[in-house]
Amino acid sequence: MLNAHNLFKDRLVGHLKELNRYLRYIVTGHIVIAMVFIVSAMSVYYQQFLEDIPSYFPSAWVISLVLGVVTTHSPIQTMLKKADIVFLIPAEHLLQGYFIRTLVYSYVAQIYLFILAIVAVAPLYAAAFANQETPAYGLLFIILIIIKAWSLVANWWMLRVRDSSTRLLDKGVRFALIVTLIYFFIGQEMIFLATVSLLLIVLFATNYRIATKQKALNWDLLIESDYMRMRSFYRLANMFTEVPHLEIPVKKRHWLARLLTKGIPFNQDHAYPYLYRLTTVRSGEYLGIYFRLIIIGGLLIYFVPNQWLKLIFALLFIYMIFLQLIPLWKHHTTIVWLDLYPIVEKVRKQAFMKWMKQLIAVVAIIFTLFLFVIEELMIGILMGISSLFFVMIFIPAYLNKKLAV
Repeated sequence: MLNAHNLFKDRLVGHLKELNRYLRYIVTGHIVIAMVFIVSAMSVYYQQFLEDIPSYFPSAWVISLVLGVVTTHSPIQTMLKKADIVFLIPAEHLLQGYFIRTLVYSYVAQIYLFILAIVAVAPLYAAAFANQETPAYGLLFIILIIIKAWSLVANWWMLRVRDSSTRLLDKGVRFALIVTLIYFFIGQEMIFLATVSLLLIVLFATNYRIATKQKALNWDLLIESDYMRMRSFYRLANMFTEVPHLEIPVKKRHWLARLLTKGIPFNQDHAYPYLYRLTTVRSGEYLGIYFRLIIIGGLLIYFVPNQWLKLIFALLFIYMIFLQLIPLWKHHTTIVWLDLYPIVEKVRKQAFMKWMKQLIAVVAIIFTLFLFVIEELMIGILMGISSLFFVMIFIPAYLNKKLAV
């Protein structure tokens, strides 16, 4: 007979081994060092901002939104596998203990992010609401940690519902109510606080009523949700080391693919330039990361007051984008057709290096022009010179060493 406890134990051990296998590469990677520098620099300016908060700054709403996000976001790691939809469905009635343990594990695994958010906004709360009693924030922490447990259970109940729009509506309403509750708690609006609390109870009862109408679990939805979360983790790990079993979705993006490849001659020497451009556009990972880091870098450059830090952040994000794009070299490792190309390895390396230079040059131009727009002329000039050095000297030197391994 199936033992739910032993099944959970085996799945948990395998899951943790899989995480630890790649976490050690992530923790020791260059990007983590860069992120530590960024967080440290932003912490200094955060402290300076708290010393003189503008009167118009919506502190209550900022705290409410940040804590509302980490409280509402309650994904469930069931550790199910694709084969389970065949082999475990007949034993679903024996798996109640298994799923209870996965809920407990999911809750404990998410607490670190919740506590991190609580600690991060605590100085803002203390500075903006100095007239309130200190224990009030501790009480808010206790209330939210209870609500987060409720949110996790409600999310589990709603996973029985197959209609995605219903689940999305439930999450939206839950998020709005939790954010409003935090806002009224901070403002000490007791009548409104009681009203929102009552609405949360009603929503919780509604979630339970909906779940009781759905007798069977949506196994395909649970497995797909687990798969999507692990794929996100593998995509992160793939930036630091090769993940051979990573499945990357392909998106057509006809207009962008046509724009980048229409000028490439149709001959043997340009096979790899065509391939790398098409892969960058159609792969589900590179293009999104590329544009997201450009936007985040631009925001940091704009809001950081120190002009030298603007330059450092710009160069740092160029370096981070460069590191994120390097896995493109091994993107087609598992495809045998590339080994059949009658093209020498040297041509492939040259094509990859040229494409990397072009991608980073675009980022450098964007950041340089942005510095000129915000009237940082001297920093913009230094940025252009530094970027030229990075593209023409650092990238070839780094890739020649990296690709030789």
